[in-house]
Amino acid sequence: MTTLPPLLELKGITKRFPGVLANDGVDLRVFSGEVHGLLGENGAGKTTLMKILYGLYQADEGEIRVRGQAVKLRSPKDALAIGIGMVHQHFKLVPTLTVAENIVLGIRDRSTPFMHLKEVRNRIAKLSWDYGLHVDSRAPVWTLSTGEQQRVEILKALYRRAELLILDEPTAVLTPQESQALFGTLKHLVDAGLTIIFITHKLKEIIAASHNVSVLRRGKLVVTKPTAQTTKEELAQLMVGRAVLFQVDKQPCRPGAVALEVESVEALNDRQLPALRGVMFSIRYGEVLGIAGVSGNGQRELAEVIAGLRPATAGRIQLDGKDVTNAPVRKLRSLGMAHIPEDRMGQGLALPLSIAENMVLDSYRLPEFGRGPFLSHGAIEQRAQQLVESFDVRAPGIHVPAQQLSGGNLQKVILARELHRQPRVIVANQPTRGLDVGSCEYVRGKLIEARDRGAAVLLISEDLDEVLDVCDRVVVIYEGCLTMAPPGADHQLLGLMMAGEGVPHGPANS
Repeated sequence: MTTLPPLLELKGITKRFPGVLANDGVDLRVFSGEVHGLLGENGAGKTTLMKILYGLYQADEGEIRVRGQAVKLRSPKDALAIGIGMVHQHFKLVPTLTVAENIVLGIRDRSTPFMHLKEVRNRIAKLSWDYGLHVDSRAPVWTLSTGEQQRVEILKALYRRAELLILDEPTAVLTPQESQALFGTLKHLVDAGLTIIFITHKLKEIIAASHNVSVLRRGKLVVTKPTAQTTKEELAQLMVGRAVLFQVDKQPCRPGAVALEVESVEALNDRQLPALRGVMFSIRYGEVLGIAGVSGNGQRELAEVIAGLRPATAGRIQLDGKDVTNAPVRKLRSLGMAHIPEDRMGQGLALPLSIAENMVLDSYRLPEFGRGPFLSHGAIEQRAQQLVESFDVRAPGIHVPAQQLSGGNLQKVILARELHRQPRVIVANQPTRGLDVGSCEYVRGKLIEARDRGAAVLLISEDLDEVLDVCDRVVVIYEGCLTMAPPGADHQLLGLMMAGEGVPHGPANS
């Protein structure tokens, strides 16, 4: 494969933003018919480099060569014209339009003022069949699962005749089952002659899916090598610059009194359909209770009901023996509850605000940060600087808008805000989703630290490795119901229970 000239060659690509050197003289070669993994921590420069290749950013220095010819890519239109397509981590779809309408959105046929959707659907059907990307072209996008929406994004690129396809963190929003289906799609695409650049920070996926892998660290290319000649441990060290622990170093828990008790709780989802069905469990101080499940089985609704963001339609929630069912968020926080939401960008942070402002979103009313409508910016900045240093938030400064941070650093801002006040009960929903191996290690360590100082931690996660590694007890959620996993449950048993095949063991009370 590598004896032929490269399909793509990046030479000395450098990109600067105010206070940040995102790419530092990166050289990269990608060959036809391969899956080339691009690996790195959050903020290592992976997405920036690929946005340059797709014409969304312009490099400050360097050259791009495609099929041996130097090219200037001033926009995605230029990239698509030479066969480069990109599927973004956050999909660019219009929910109210159909699949076919989304796929042709922005394409003009100058020979006619009308779009012949029947012809469009026929071509989509052929692409779907050829590449194993089965989706109903007439369906509105809002009715599709996340995995199906990703197929639509890939079909959009293929419809525009992309030959080199960039996938940016394609599994970050997928369930394990959807991720496996995606790997099958990648094989179809490569067998059909496409070339794929696969951006990720998940080591297992790189090992499973790529032919060659390049590692970026802090904007620089560290190494490119055949994937078969490396290991998960070596790649982790290359990414982070140090050895990484794949298992949390923790002592046995010492549970205390019951902290949080959920009794026969029911709730509706956003479509006003039942999402929680008689949920019962309790958590004690000094332990981590894990809730495992496939996405969409009531996890988000459960976290929001406990954190005061969604009303319970039945049942009762007690915190330290006090009834806090449907209590307002401010009261729950005053009683010592912290919430790490699943949607860090939509619920966890106000992205246009600075890091400093996000650090005090929960406490700006306190006298130490101001009086009445007047804020004490000096006190806020001092608090933010302390937390940035304590929680290793990597940013040019505390006045940078949160939206400029990588996913891992966004999560650290939330952790800093939620954990610095030493809460008594922590509700953490998918706290490591989309994070690199180093950031995952950091987040899990912080949750264990909280447990060891006596906090009760509810960890909701779709990552079975995380659940089995971090949690002291495990409960499985399926179609809004909880089933307690027996002691010593492994991946296979939990996987069966997540599919609804487990045997109920009663409420998850200790």
